[in-house]
Amino acid sequence: MTEETYLIAGLGNPGARYENTRHNAGFVLVDSLARSEKEYLSSEKWDAHYCRVSLWGARVFFVAPQSFMNLSGNAISRFVDFFKIETNHLLVIHDDIDMPPGRVKLVSGGGPGGHNGIRSMIQCLGTRDFFRLKYGVGRPGQNNVHSDIPVDRYVLASFTEEEQLLLQKRTKPIIEGIQTFVRSGPQKAMNMLNVIK
Repeated sequence: MTEETYLIAGLGNPGARYENTRHNAGFVLVDSLARSEKEYLSSEKWDAHYCRVSLWGARVFFVAPQSFMNLSGNAISRFVDFFKIETNHLLVIHDDIDMPPGRVKLVSGGGPGGHNGIRSMIQCLGTRDFFRLKYGVGRPGQNNVHSDIPVDRYVLASFTEEEQLLLQKRTKPIIEGIQTFVRSGPQKAMNMLNVIK
């Protein structure tokens, strides 16, 4: 029996300047996911860091595009096209300012919601029908975030110590949810992940 192929991508901006910023939550989580299996995104192809592993009964690509956020879709669409990955086997992890810090939500489809990385994904793939794991980072003016901070400056700022600890706390259940996504399908993964608030 041939292994099914999955692509788990984390969105972010490359370079040390953006390393621990809220907008790089996707990078942090996909890297943590790979490391939990003693794997590293050490290969390079199509302007992305990636690794390919046999895992959870499937062939899985972990991918972190190295173009900037608003061009993320270019690299991911190359992987999808070349390796003939079905869009229902594509999961993109990204930050979400409309959810409070630490909230997690697995969804299928939907618009970009102001997220340039997701906008690029939709444009390059020609579809919205892929899965997205949103990680909440909060929005200025809500959840005790000062309203005078512009959104672009807020998402490109580093996680606070409290937010960093919260992200670390969320990492294990997120990894377990993504394992379930591959092993048992999206509905069971949603049942696990979408209760994390």
